[in-house]
Amino acid sequence: MKVKVIGAGLSGSEAALQIAKAGFEVELYEMRPEKTTGAHKTDKFAEFVCSNSLGAIDSTIASGELKEELKLLGSFLIDTAYKTQVEAGGALAIDRELFSQKITEMVENNDKITVIRKEITSFDLDCPTVIASGPLTSDALSKSIQEFLGEEYLHFFDAIAPIIEKDSVDFNKAFYLNRYNKGTKDYINCPMNKEEYLKFYDILINSPKIELKEFEKDAKFFESCLPIEVLAKRDVNALRFGPMKPVGLVDERTNIENYAVVQLRQDNQAKSLYNMVGFQTNLKWGAQAELVHSIPGLENANIVRYGVMHRNTFINSPKLLEPTLQTRKNPLIFFAGQITGTEGYTESIATGLLAGVNISRYLNNQPLLTLPKETMLGALTSYISFDEHKNFQPINSNWGIVAPIELDKKTRKNKKLKNEALRERAINTLADFLKTI
Repeated sequence: MKVKVIGAGLSGSEAALQIAKAGFEVELYEMRPEKTTGAHKTDKFAEFVCSNSLGAIDSTIASGELKEELKLLGSFLIDTAYKTQVEAGGALAIDRELFSQKITEMVENNDKITVIRKEITSFDLDCPTVIASGPLTSDALSKSIQEFLGEEYLHFFDAIAPIIEKDSVDFNKAFYLNRYNKGTKDYINCPMNKEEYLKFYDILINSPKIELKEFEKDAKFFESCLPIEVLAKRDVNALRFGPMKPVGLVDERTNIENYAVVQLRQDNQAKSLYNMVGFQTNLKWGAQAELVHSIPGLENANIVRYGVMHRNTFINSPKLLEPTLQTRKNPLIFFAGQITGTEGYTESIATGLLAGVNISRYLNNQPLLTLPKETMLGALTSYISFDEHKNFQPINSNWGIVAPIELDKKTRKNKKLKNEALRERAINTLADFLKTI
C-alpha cells in the first residue's frame, strides 16, 4: 500500500518520515522548483521562510512543552532542529540552510520514500493521502481541496521580516544582550531615544506598501504576526509595548533603559546573518531600506533579504477534521500543517507527525491516536477540530487551550507555578498514554 503526501514542508516531511518508519511506501510530492510559491527561496524540503526560531525551549512555556512532547513522540524534525541549533537565548533557533539540507538528505535517502517533483492539482479519493501543502497551497490544488471538502476557504496574510548582515551593524551604537540579561548575550540590540523613535515611526507610517490585489483587500492577519506597519497604525506607542519594547534591555555601557529597542536574532550558525525580531512587513523594498537605515546602528546595514507578505490559506478545520487529523468526509484523507489552521513551525511539525502516525495506524487497522487534552498537541488538535467554533482563526500552542487543572489558590494565581504544574501534568499524561498503545 502506497501513501501519498502532498507537500515537502515541515509537516509533509515529518509525515513522510513517520509513514516510512511504519513500513509503508510513500510518494512525496513537492512542486518546487517546477513551480514556486513566492516566499520560498530554495527547492529544499522543510524550508523556513519567515523567522528561523521555533520558539521557546523552556517547557513551562507552551511552545517549549510542545517540543518536549515531540521528543517523546519521536519527531525526526525536532531532533534535527536541535542538531542545527544556533544561539538565541531561550529560543530554539536553527541554521535554516543546514536544517533544510539535512531534512532533504534524510528524506531522499530513505528507501521507503519516492520524491516526485511536480505540482499536484488534484488527488485520488481512493488513495490514502496526507495533504500538507501548507499556507501557500497553489490555486489549482486549493480548488480541488475546496471541491472535495465542500467548504469555503479562509485567508489571512503572513509577513516576513528582513535579514541583516552582522558585519554591517555599527556596534558603537548597537549592543549584545538578552532581555533581563538572561542566559548568554545572543541578541543584537539597537537602542533609540524618543526623537529617534518618532523619526522612525514617521517613516514607517508614511512609507509606501506593496498593493494588494483586489481579492486580497479583506485580508485577515494572524494577530501574533502582524506587519509592523499595521501594528504601528494602532497607536504611536504600540511598537514600544510590542516588538520594540525596551524593558529589560539596559545598555551596560550607559546604564540606560532606552525609549525603544530594535532586536536582531541570530539566523545562521556562522553568526553572520541576523533577522529583525517582530519586523514582518509589506513595505516596498526601497521604503524598507530607508526605514532600516533610520535605526541607530543600522545606518549602513546590508539587507540580505527584504521582508515580504504572502497569502496563507487554511481550511475550516472545525467543520472538517477529527482530532486525529483525519477528514470526516473520507477516512483515507488526512490534513497536516498550517493548512489546518495551526500556526507556527513547531505546530506544523507536530501535526505532520500526528497525521503520519495516524494514517499508518489506519492502514494497519489500529485505533487512531486522539491525544489527551491535557497535552499540548492534544489540546491543539482538539481546538482545531471543535465544531462549535463561531469564527475559527489560526491558533498556536498556548496554555489557555489545554484542559483545566485543579490547583490550590496560591498556585493558581502564580503564573510560573501554574505553568510548571501544567507542564508536569502534560508530560506525565503523554508518557502514560504512550504506554497504552
